[in-house]
Amino acid sequence: MERGTEQEAGPSDPIPPSLGSRFPGGFSSAEALTALGAIGRRMLWLLPVYLAGRAGLSVGFVVAGVALYMGWRSRRLSKERSLQTAGQILGDEEVTVRSAVDLGRSLGQNELPAWVSFPDVEKAEWLNKILAQAWPFFGQYMEKLLVENIAPNIRTSNTHLQTFTFTKIDMGEKPLKVIGVKVHTGTNKKQILLDLNISYVGDVQIDVEVKKFFCKAGVKGMQLHGMLRVILEPLIGDVPIVGALTLFFIRRPTLDINWTGMTNLLDIPGLSSLSDTMIMDSIASFLVLPNRLLIPLIPDLHEAAELRCPIPRGIVRVYLMEAKNVQSKDKYIKGMIEGKSDPYAIVRVGTQVFTSKVIDEDLNPKWNEMYEFVVHEVPGQELEVELFDKDPDQDDFLGRMKLDFGEVFRARVLEEWFPLQDGGQARVHLRMEWHTPMSDVSMLDQVLQWNKTISTKPDPPSAAILVIYLDRAQDLPLKKSSKEPNPMVQLSVQDVTRESRVVYNTVSPVWDDAFRFFLQDPTVEDIDIQVKDDNRQTTLGSITIHLSRLLSADNLTLDQWFQLENSGPNSRIYMKLIMRVLFLDAPEVCFNPKPRPPGNLNVTESPHLGSSVDVPSRPTKTSPDATFGTESVIRIHVLEAENLIAKDNFMGGMIKGKSDPYVKVRLGGQKFRSRVIKEDLNPRWSEIYEVIVSNIPGQEIEFDLYDKDVDRDDFLGRCKIPLKRVLINKFVDEWLPLEDVKSGRLHVKLECLPPIPSAAELEQVLRVNSLIQTPKSEELSSALLSVFLDRATELPLRKGSKPPSPYINLSVRGISYKTKVCPQTAEPVWDEAFSFLIKRPHGESLELQIKDDGHSLGVLSLPLSQLLAAEELVLDHWFPLSNSGPASQILMRVQLGLLISQHSGVEAFHAAAGDEYEENSQKGSETELYIREDGDSGSLQELRQRIPHANR
Repeated sequence: MERGTEQEAGPSDPIPPSLGSRFPGGFSSAEALTALGAIGRRMLWLLPVYLAGRAGLSVGFVVAGVALYMGWRSRRLSKERSLQTAGQILGDEEVTVRSAVDLGRSLGQNELPAWVSFPDVEKAEWLNKILAQAWPFFGQYMEKLLVENIAPNIRTSNTHLQTFTFTKIDMGEKPLKVIGVKVHTGTNKKQILLDLNISYVGDVQIDVEVKKFFCKAGVKGMQLHGMLRVILEPLIGDVPIVGALTLFFIRRPTLDINWTGMTNLLDIPGLSSLSDTMIMDSIASFLVLPNRLLIPLIPDLHEAAELRCPIPRGIVRVYLMEAKNVQSKDKYIKGMIEGKSDPYAIVRVGTQVFTSKVIDEDLNPKWNEMYEFVVHEVPGQELEVELFDKDPDQDDFLGRMKLDFGEVFRARVLEEWFPLQDGGQARVHLRMEWHTPMSDVSMLDQVLQWNKTISTKPDPPSAAILVIYLDRAQDLPLKKSSKEPNPMVQLSVQDVTRESRVVYNTVSPVWDDAFRFFLQDPTVEDIDIQVKDDNRQTTLGSITIHLSRLLSADNLTLDQWFQLENSGPNSRIYMKLIMRVLFLDAPEVCFNPKPRPPGNLNVTESPHLGSSVDVPSRPTKTSPDATFGTESVIRIHVLEAENLIAKDNFMGGMIKGKSDPYVKVRLGGQKFRSRVIKEDLNPRWSEIYEVIVSNIPGQEIEFDLYDKDVDRDDFLGRCKIPLKRVLINKFVDEWLPLEDVKSGRLHVKLECLPPIPSAAELEQVLRVNSLIQTPKSEELSSALLSVFLDRATELPLRKGSKPPSPYINLSVRGISYKTKVCPQTAEPVWDEAFSFLIKRPHGESLELQIKDDGHSLGVLSLPLSQLLAAEELVLDHWFPLSNSGPASQILMRVQLGLLISQHSGVEAFHAAAGDEYEENSQKGSETELYIREDGDSGSLQELRQRIPHANR
């Protein structure tokens, strides 16, 4: 090892003759220099120890540094060996395989070429010869692309990257190789389907430099292995015979990158897998099923959207039930005490990923969760389930299993205990159902009946799937400035929203996009379509289509023009809507009133049919009106004023004084008053107020300024702004001129915060609130709590067996509300809604007390932390009452929504860097989104984006 190191680091020039003389003892000067060099290199290893001692650091820093270096070095050598081995195999596959057989050495499955492992896979040497000859020209194209297109875009993306350049681009001499080709016969006669086993072990070298920061980085060597499916479709009777190429990986390919320069840090264990995973996720986002890359070969290909997003082959419903004999990863006192694990599962099919809940301290966890996956290629696509132990630092791996969906397709219903690879004795219990998309509407009632018997989490089962092919629009209206818009489309079904791409500067855009939605009950659902300008604020047209129209359409398909509402007289949009009912063809599913439930999942049995008397059942959920939960929060920033008139004059006005200004704010019946700024005509308040509002027309936010005096306060002016403008624009930052006075203006920022039903961003919201919090204002709210009180049942009677006249007092953190009184009934119905601003959901609770003329009939204390763990942050059921009757309950709906600021967060990060809040308020044009009267927007376009819903 030493000798190899010395050869690498030793001098390569010949030693001059003058240095070739020998010292006493028989040593030459060259040998002496070599020995001194070796000693010097070893002394350098002691330099970090010396520096750590000089800095007063403990020996732990030195040990950690050495461990980090050894891990990096090991990872580096492993990558180099892997690249070398793969290169040798690809260099001459047949020689490598035969030599391994002659020597009695077995090659791993991943090392064998596909034509050895699978007899129906053929070699494609002719194709590899073509690729080898074309590879240098591909390298020229890549060099031109990176230098002329990619580099300028990177330089303009960030001011810190203005000196970014590619210093070396060499695609190497080793081309991409196709190590096996399989042609699928017996498929659709209008398509040719190929599977290419590709392997790229390249000597690519790409170096980049940011001269401003003396930063160099790059890539030297790369591996990519996977099976690429190529579909030639549609076949046509004209040149070029094939209408389009469709490319995708059925499974995620494997990627390994050898970094250089500053990116050497990405070879550190942990960072290495993270960086490769991020790059692989980027590739998967457009090249791994269900994503496809479509390359049209003829102009105006009408089937482009359908080829990019075809009707699925099937929908697989995966029930993650339980696991047993999971390995224990939590150990205490250096492993002397055996603990348990906190297991959770990641269920993956290509790019479709779901994560289960965490089961604390249980080696035999039970999840009882259901997920639905879109499946296109069978056999081919795989289900992968990985179990992990949840830890504060890094989650521990507990095992994995893989299953090809071909087995589910053949069995229709497959329920088994599957052993976990690398998981010891652990096994996981899964049930999988193959649901076939069908165009027979008569099956829908049966499917809905079956789905009602299943109670699962995190989402209810779907009864149908909807595929929308968005083609084009015509004659859209111009913007207010008579400019052509940049149209895009938002499509919403229930709480799921998808967005099309933006087509710039046209009133007749062509999107050619496709979207897919799961439907729980198509008979009552509809799809809302909004055509908007790219700022998401200006609506160019809209339409709502009831999905019941599809149920009566031929083949459950609508392929036509739709007239847009709230748009131009001739504005219309062309779409193709296809619905398919998800039918489970299995003997056990006979769709009788009491079907057998899957496994041990929770089941709600259907009532017996044919009863002569229909007994009205007690409702299981609340039924609030459509306006419940639609409130938003307006955050009012009263920042500063300038050029106020002076009201404090002396000696009959001969000496001009100043004013002691303060502000009164009014909105929706609520009033706020700022502090008084002494003797200042340009006061700065920097105060924040929050108001819960609903979209009632005609509301205004009013600001009145006064000068504080001993007797009567003097008027300094007023201004106002319509609430509707804030609700539409979401954010307004403006200097408002004061009315009824000679001079003065007020600087305010108004932000609309709609509640978001997701707990994932709670910590971020609390952090941003703490950063933008001003010393003069109370703590900002992080969530909005909405409570709907439906009814109560079996309340205790008064003395003398008389029914009570109940009402409810409910409060959160000292804020209280009172319902109406329901006279003389033990089964009161209130049907009332209330809202609360929540500061810290983890530590607050909803306190509820039912009273009758001051006497308590029952109490309920609901910690809001329960809502954070609930699905969509909603609890809607009967709650038992304490200190009440044995069967006393209250039916209510409680839902929480986070208040995520899309604009103040920019100020928050500036404040974290040391800027004052007031300084940020003067930089609106530089650091935040500025909305003017015409609704156009300035910088930071991304802040206008609405928060997308989770993609099921």
